[in-house]
Amino acid sequence: MVVGIKDVAREAGVSVGTVSNVLNRPDSVSPAKRALVEAAVERLGYVRNESARQLRAGSSRTIALVVLDVANPFFADVIAGAEEAAEAVGALVVVSNSGGRAEREARHLARLEAQRVMGVLLSPVRDSGNAAAEELERRGTPVVLVDRVAEWATTPSVAVDDVRGGQMAGEHLLERGHRVIAFVGGPDHLGQVRDRLSGLRAAALGGARVEVVPSDDMSVRAGSAAAAALFDRWPDPARRPTAVFCANDLLALGVLNECVRRGVRVPEELALVGYDDIGYAGTAAVPLTSVRQPRELLGRTAVELLLDVVEGSDDEGVVGPVRHVQFTPELVVRESTRASRATTDRSS
Repeated sequence: MVVGIKDVAREAGVSVGTVSNVLNRPDSVSPAKRALVEAAVERLGYVRNESARQLRAGSSRTIALVVLDVANPFFADVIAGAEEAAEAVGALVVVSNSGGRAEREARHLARLEAQRVMGVLLSPVRDSGNAAAEELERRGTPVVLVDRVAEWATTPSVAVDDVRGGQMAGEHLLERGHRVIAFVGGPDHLGQVRDRLSGLRAAALGGARVEVVPSDDMSVRAGSAAAAALFDRWPDPARRPTAVFCANDLLALGVLNECVRRGVRVPEELALVGYDDIGYAGTAAVPLTSVRQPRELLGRTAVELLLDVVEGSDDEGVVGPVRHVQFTPELVVRESTRASRATTDRSS
């Protein structure tokens, strides 16, 4: 049986109001009555319902984090960073998964607002026109975008320069002698995918051609399917792209799986670059070259930006200048692109 505040009052022989004062304003209660209540709490094993108390007060120490894909190790690291920063200030992070679906994202945001969370950290399904997020802000619930720069001025954001990341991958492959590069990524409503492709195309202006192989999502399964489509589209090894840049590491791992299944050697016949540098990238059958994002730092910074909004508002709720933080990614070179220039020159 759950012990409530009325049970404590009955056990101590005092009013419910006295118990409430002991729990919330102990200095307002005489030492004798406070001792009675504390003894009753100890005997009954009462634990206060912090959630209900905060809801009644109209405030919370709960931070919501809505991610695109909770199964993606990238977001697991973002969550870990957010939890570390939240714990330091006595807050709790609750995670919701939109699954990349805008309608599900909107439902989560509505439910989180009803729970009166301190604020929402959102990895958005779409870039702009996020009516649900903007409405949350209008009604007083702060929102910080994670892994995406906000395209509406009132919302703080933390992200990585994905255009630069795509450019790094492309420049690396050009340096290795590749002149036909396939890009695997999707769906195209994700700004991260578009930016990484944009960066690759900018690098390709230095003398390469980019072929796009779309994927349904950003999973290992989708990467395998995209690789199968690539090999079916170019059955002649002499004509197919000599390198593949994937919009994330899960896609790259799927491509690698399909290469193993078909006996295509990586990197000798097909060089491969991923994005994110999740833990599995360095431990794959062929360790993956990948564009590293500071994943935990993204989560920690998102919480810091949210606290800036929550704690930095004046008496009328007006906050200071909105901050947009953007980090620079890092290219980590491993075995999946360490082929000789002579091998890759065959498609020039």
